[in-house]
Amino acid sequence: MEEQNIELKMINMADIMASQVDWLWYPFIPYGKLTIIQGDPGDGKSTLILNIAARLSKGEGFEEDMTPMEPMNVIYQTAEDGLADTVKPRLEQAGADCSRISIIDESEKSISMVDERLEEAIVRQKAKLLILDPIQAYLGGGTDMNRANETRDMTKKLGSLAEKTGCAIVLIGHMNKAGGNKAAYRGMGSIDFFAVARSVILVGRIEGQDNMRAVIQIKNNLAAFGHAKAFELCEEGFRWCGDYEITADEVLGGIIPKGSKLEQAKQFLRELSGDNVKILSTEIIEQAKQEGISKRTLETAKSELGINAKKVNNSWYWDLSNDEA
Repeated sequence: MEEQNIELKMINMADIMASQVDWLWYPFIPYGKLTIIQGDPGDGKSTLILNIAARLSKGEGFEEDMTPMEPMNVIYQTAEDGLADTVKPRLEQAGADCSRISIIDESEKSISMVDERLEEAIVRQKAKLLILDPIQAYLGGGTDMNRANETRDMTKKLGSLAEKTGCAIVLIGHMNKAGGNKAAYRGMGSIDFFAVARSVILVGRIEGQDNMRAVIQIKNNLAAFGHAKAFELCEEGFRWCGDYEITADEVLGGIIPKGSKLEQAKQFLRELSGDNVKILSTEIIEQAKQEGISKRTLETAKSELGINAKKVNNSWYWDLSNDEA
């Protein structure tokens, strides 16, 4: 088969106008680029992005590095959750302005990453954020996401769409079962997804805290890595916690993070506190040991909470009165 002759064209870097990267959420989600949010099923990836969409639809953010100038329009494509019984209730619970969140109708034809309707929808809605949840649902019929030669052109085209429109495009991805591998290789499908994305974020459970989830950046080509964050899935819904001391290895390995051990110790002491409560130090240390909290960590928590120790009849007591703890 003869190769088609294509005229050689050169681009001189002197003719390129330098530009700065704009951020939807610095340094996690850039405008005009691809971002991947990945994690195990049920760990809160969709909950996180839905709550981000809800805040942005009202012109709000979680913190000072996610503060839009005005309410944003968002396109949220999901192939896993029902719109009426799952997505809409979640958005309402998050307080979203649902008039600013749209979905492309796939009743006649399914959407793929190379579908021209994506660009048309972004332009028509003036959307600043497009979410595809999950990645594998939008590959198109017959595409094997594990084959680089089949996914490379697709991801490059999606990246070009983000750059052309200035829209932040977020792909939600599941993790594979390859325990022990680096986070980069735990994403479902070809490593090309990881390579093309400018930012990759891991969402995972925090060992020892059933309702807490970690948000950790594991790739950033555009800025310094962001500090790990956390959110809580409580009875009232989603609660953003902000900065959290945890690593990707601790999340992937199911290891209780060193930082959260101190928080666990503080919470343990708060739960013991009350009006005029004074407890033997040896008793507190023994109870903490049963909770898996070391004496050193307990002493640090005591110091940071400003709890005083008092000696009574040759025995030391910790003063856990409410005004102390």
